[in-house]
Amino acid sequence: MSAGALPDFAVYEAPAHWRAIEFISDLHLAANLPRTFEACEAHLFGTDADAVFILGDLFEVWIGDDTRDQPFERRCVEMLRQASRHRVIGFMAGNRDFLVGPALLAEAGVERLHDPTLLRAFGGQWLLTHGDALCLEDVEYQAFRRTVRDAAWQQAFLARPIEERAGIARAIRSESRARQSKAPDRQVWADVDATAACRWLDAAGCTTLIHGHTHRPGEQALGGARRRIVLSDWDLDATPSRADLLRLDAHGLQRRSPLGRR
Repeated sequence: MSAGALPDFAVYEAPAHWRAIEFISDLHLAANLPRTFEACEAHLFGTDADAVFILGDLFEVWIGDDTRDQPFERRCVEMLRQASRHRVIGFMAGNRDFLVGPALLAEAGVERLHDPTLLRAFGGQWLLTHGDALCLEDVEYQAFRRTVRDAAWQQAFLARPIEERAGIARAIRSESRARQSKAPDRQVWADVDATAACRWLDAAGCTTLIHGHTHRPGEQALGGARRRIVLSDWDLDATPSRADLLRLDAHGLQRRSPLGRR
């Protein structure tokens, strides 16, 4: 998708009997972040929401569904499978886990969410996206994104041995960190483009955008009745720890801490 093009909007109609939907993103689950994993597991198992929608970057990295039998990846699959027995778990690909495929989702009982998705629930509607496609000022990243979202690139990458893919992923992440370290302030990094966000909202016939990716939780007015609400990333292994979620019900949206946050 070029910078000026509008995406295709999927529509998700929430069942009338649902009482609450929760949104989380940017958990970046990894074997070296045990408290974050434990908090995610505690919340997915303990929440009374009818659905939890994960808006991208559930994993720090996902290099193909054929890795799902490795020890940590297997724990993640089991967690999702157990949670999906009790509520709908929806997954939208992020910039770290866009290679999550149908095999993982089927085994874990997780529903794929298109990016972006127009959610209709409780008499209202909300536009859901991971958010990276709207960070248009980061021209270098947008070029990279177009490359790795190409079906031919993905097919060629997934044909490589697992060890080679892991090495490529580490190199990409190392380069990204190097770029970030050169910025004097993390706030100079490209944020969601407000004009593009308004175009998406207007095209979808919606006034509220919910997204993650930027790790800058908050709310911003976009003009008129339009607004965007940004999810937090999760890091329960950091000091201070951080994690939040949005809960939607018939009364509207509320920002909350996950059940597993200590």
